[in-house]
Amino acid sequence: MKTTAINGKTAKTATQNACKLCNPLGACLAFRGIENCVPFLHGSQGCATYIRRYLISHYKEPIDIASSNFNEETAVFGGSHNLKLGLKNVSQQYRPEVIGIATTCLSETIGDDVPMILKEYKAIMGNDEPLPVMIFASTPSYSGTHIDGFHAAVRSAVKTLAEAEPKKHLVNIFPGMISPADIRYLKEIMNAFATPFVLLPDYSQTLDGGPWAEYHRIPPGGTTTRAIASTGGASASIEFGSTLEAQKSAAGYLAEQFGVVRHHLPLPIGIKASDRFFAVLEQLTGKSLPPAYEDERRRLVDAYADGHKYIFGKRAILYGEEDLVISMAAFLHEIGVVPVLCASGGKSGLMKKRLLELIPDLEEAGIKVRENVDFVDIEHEADELRPDVLIGNSKGFTMSKKHDLPLIRIGFPIHDRFGGQRLHHLGYRGTQELFDRIVNTVIEERQKSSPIGYTYM
Repeated sequence: MKTTAINGKTAKTATQNACKLCNPLGACLAFRGIENCVPFLHGSQGCATYIRRYLISHYKEPIDIASSNFNEETAVFGGSHNLKLGLKNVSQQYRPEVIGIATTCLSETIGDDVPMILKEYKAIMGNDEPLPVMIFASTPSYSGTHIDGFHAAVRSAVKTLAEAEPKKHLVNIFPGMISPADIRYLKEIMNAFATPFVLLPDYSQTLDGGPWAEYHRIPPGGTTTRAIASTGGASASIEFGSTLEAQKSAAGYLAEQFGVVRHHLPLPIGIKASDRFFAVLEQLTGKSLPPAYEDERRRLVDAYADGHKYIFGKRAILYGEEDLVISMAAFLHEIGVVPVLCASGGKSGLMKKRLLELIPDLEEAGIKVRENVDFVDIEHEADELRPDVLIGNSKGFTMSKKHDLPLIRIGFPIHDRFGGQRLHHLGYRGTQELFDRIVNTVIEERQKSSPIGYTYM
């Protein structure tokens, strides 16, 4: 981030290698978790290409993202015609049940009234044949990050489809932007509790499926529209996201409109956070923790004891999405690693407050918190803090190489390693895998720096 001095104060003028991604990227990812849905960007073709490139390189799956394809004329006179034509073409070519529409900076800047355009389109086309459900999320990148776009799309899906239904024994799960492996794990947990549930979004198959005998324009899988409609009759919602406020969340909307109780939890990473998640499930279902997860917890406790001597007191710089950084910091504190810097490109203004709730001795432990930063800022901090490891996504690789620091890859995007979509982060199982990776990274660094290069630990 470049800075200049104005009236004796340092002001930000430009971002270099942002520690975040664009708002509509998150919306497109969320839309891919709805069955028979095509993501559609109201903006330029370049935005769709950029987002496809990022998603494909992480998930290793083909991804179609439609676009209204702005040009110079559209940017001046508005994109109404392009949007209507694009929706017609997508409807005819893909035959989707749902079109998820997200805006880009350009369409937001010129002030296109997308809800009005959609109303006009339905009035023109609605008499010909049934139209796809249209879910609209406002996602200008200049006012948020990919996480904001993700949550906006999920809330819009619920707002568009949820219906008032008699209350039933049903739990809504809004997990946030997690890996397909973590989505599968959450579904496994809910099935183990033998409890009906709706998980939104579910891209565990659409972005991490098997090979096809023939190409599918819309991959199979995802949360059905019928399931989303039923969320209004659920008994409760569980929503992960430390900085996600009710007025921006799907669970918050359901609580306000239909009286569905909202349980707002940090991402369940670490023993304490996972215990809290499972305790809520026990409360909602009236059932005890299944033995399989008791075993996972016991193995994790034993691993903590076995690995403690290798990692206690190690220093880590942690960066990425605010919610992931907050939960990871609490986990690192739990295992004796000091997250000397918790950094994010997000700017909710809530990161330090939420960290203090999970780590009351935050400042005494020597933990710095920085939001709205880029990797240039983080590198400056690294020069001073002298960490042992970096923990975050692939965007930190350049910093890792420059400072000769090992990088433990978590979250999104992971472009320079294989299998990022299959990494576990959540629950006892995910925590176990994270713990093993951290310990082994530290051991590997000790081996590399040893003149002997010992082979036995």
